[in-house]
Amino acid sequence: MLNKREDLLSLFKRQGYSHVPIHFELSPALVERYREETGSDMDYRDYYGFSYRDIGYPILVGQEREEFKRYYDSDLFPDAEIDLWGVGHLYISSSAVHFNRMLHPLENIEDKEEIITYPFPEFKGTSLESLEAEVNKIHERGLASVANMQCTIWEIAWYLRGMEELMVDMMTDDPKAEYLLDRVTDIRCLQAEAYTRAGADILFLGDDIGMQETILMSEDLYCTWIKPRLRKVISTAKEINPDILVIYHSCGYIYPFIPHLIEVGIDVLNPIQPESMDFGKIYDMFGDRISFYGTIGTQTTMPYGSPEDVRREVFKNLSMAGDKGGLLVAPTHVLEPDVPWENVVAYVNACRDFLR
Repeated sequence: MLNKREDLLSLFKRQGYSHVPIHFELSPALVERYREETGSDMDYRDYYGFSYRDIGYPILVGQEREEFKRYYDSDLFPDAEIDLWGVGHLYISSSAVHFNRMLHPLENIEDKEEIITYPFPEFKGTSLESLEAEVNKIHERGLASVANMQCTIWEIAWYLRGMEELMVDMMTDDPKAEYLLDRVTDIRCLQAEAYTRAGADILFLGDDIGMQETILMSEDLYCTWIKPRLRKVISTAKEINPDILVIYHSCGYIYPFIPHLIEVGIDVLNPIQPESMDFGKIYDMFGDRISFYGTIGTQTTMPYGSPEDVRREVFKNLSMAGDKGGLLVAPTHVLEPDVPWENVVAYVNACRDFLR
């Protein structure tokens, strides 16, 4: 009998599975609703029996908040939450996840030297033993260990520089773009190496490179600036452990990028946003080469469908993937406060009730 870790890895490798894994992420408002509805103080991941856990031990250390003040010519700095990369966030609502204004510390720089002297987070390379202990604790519970490095290269870089500014830098071959993207990539490679040496089962990478109905940048721009750097991060991990699985996240429409992602070594594509792409079409084209994670819409089915709609979508997509697996069926993003609790329950019950 496979444990949850072994079963999930087998599913992602398209080698069969014994039960349908459950996974979703709740916004703060829905965490409160979960507690009200269940009466439980357990972490909802434990309550519903999720198959994996993120590795929580930090291996990047940010600088002191005041180090970043000089990069902000803004009265908003005192009210902003500054993350470890120095990016500012002004949260509009504490009950939701995605509604915030972002402040870009490198938005107004004029030359590469200002990026060179920027206080990037430091890699804590001496933490391997602690990282291994974190991974072992997860494995001892029979769960898969996931190193979450989403917002891997492109997103972190534009969070720092501003999307418009970075796009212009890339399109004009400005040295600022090369240095910034290389600097972020080097940090990510150090992380990928450490996570892999610590025994992580999965690297969860990702950068949003799609919009609702089209790609965010041209294929030429992507292949010049982003693809080789993503390849470097993935190769760093797979040279150490060829069996480590790589999940890649991008919201939106990314059909043209999927062959490139397969080429650089991704194993699982997330989230297959149904409002932007058709899972059936993607499965027919790529289902023999990669697996999938997601497919249940958080713009449509989860907030606005009925419980029956949720159940129907779960059954349809799992049936499409078949006995070999290849799909962790799940909501495509964080469940925000507009999702009825009945639909969360319907998703869980559909996963539990599905018979192959």
